Amino acid sequence: MVIVNSIEALFKETEKFHGSVGFVPTMGALHEGHLSLIRKARKENDFVVVSIFVNPTQFLEGEDLDAYPRKEEADSKICELAGVDIVFMPNAEMMYEHDELSITAPAIRGFILEGTKRPGHFDGMLQVVMKLLNLIAYNKPTEFRAYFGKKDAQQLALIEQMVRNYFINVQIVPCDIVRDADGLALSSRNVYLSKEEREKALSLSRSLKKATEMVMKKELNVERIKEAMREVLFEVDVEYVALVNRHFEAIEEVEIGNTIILVAASVGKTRLIDNLWI
Repeated sequence: MVIVNSIEALFKETEKFHGSVGFVPTMGALHEGHLSLIRKARKENDFVVVSIFVNPTQFLEGEDLDAYPRKEEADSKICELAGVDIVFMPNAEMMYEHDELSITAPAIRGFILEGTKRPGHFDGMLQVVMKLLNLIAYNKPTEFRAYFGKKDAQQLALIEQMVRNYFINVQIVPCDIVRDADGLALSSRNVYLSKEEREKALSLSRSLKKATEMVMKKELNVERIKEAMREVLFEVDVEYVALVNRHFEAIEEVEIGNTIILVAASVGKTRLIDNLWI
């Protein structure tokens, strides 16, 4: 495995690739969720690249950019054990210049749910993802796949749209949510939770389980499902509970095979999200 810290070094290493490339972009603090993406990329490609970059443009003022966990040494070891070929660790200075072009998230899908309280977040996310995709594809691999988790469902949908709208030659591969044994969706921010807060955080996955039970009993009315979920979430500060189709359009009834149920809530000072694809 090679660790590269410059764009020039990245190009030099990827020039040696002859075959398919799987790419896993991360912000580090790797956990089993990230590992599941890396393993899938390793299984499906000749070469695997992982980027570790805490992207400043997707953090809003007052968010946890400075406090975001950074574990570069541990992350590098995890990547090495997982069979990664290149770990790309750029810094902000090489990724951005003053007064550069920007990408704007779509006016509707970019400013609902996660975009409501975090205006500009998706702009920064799409900007860095496009940069990273272009960098990894620079030497034109025979096949190019990028792996993203379904936990960030809205992010995934917007990345797929960006690739479609800008004709980027990459296959986006959605990957299932990975959970701890107690049902909590894995997140780098879970380390912020105290024991008591973690117990309360489990209400997010329990609310999704409640929704699943209702759908299995043929209850498809969105408002009734949302009401039942909110009753389960009484111990946390709920930001939103939503049911949308795969295009993130509002629906009145669950459409089997085309619905995502999403929840966002704060537990103490930690903001968590979770979802279920039906």
